[in-house]
Amino acid sequence: MNDILEQLTEVLEQRKTASSDSSYVASLYGKGLDAILKKVGEEATETVIAAKDGDADKIVYETADLWFHTLIMLSHQGLTANDVLDELARRFGLSGLEEKANRPK
Repeated sequence: MNDILEQLTEVLEQRKTASSDSSYVASLYGKGLDAILKKVGEEATETVIAAKDGDADKIVYETADLWFHTLIMLSHQGLTANDVLDELARRFGLSGLEEKANRPK
């Protein structure tokens, strides 16, 4: 499962130095964080709508778009999927209520 995340991470890093007219991801990087965040928001909304509709294929398709754009956001911020996976691993086995109570205020 991590292989595809590693491959995507490599491609996203390569696109940071590519010309904005050479790829979709490079064009998003070129437009900056606000454009990337707008796409994350759009994809999140589309994912919610797909889930409300209950169509499994649409849910998977829209979730893939959301994850992809979230990976672009992470990369733009100098982070990777592994940073998120590490945080999920840290939380594993910890009660959600306990984790929330331990968050800094």
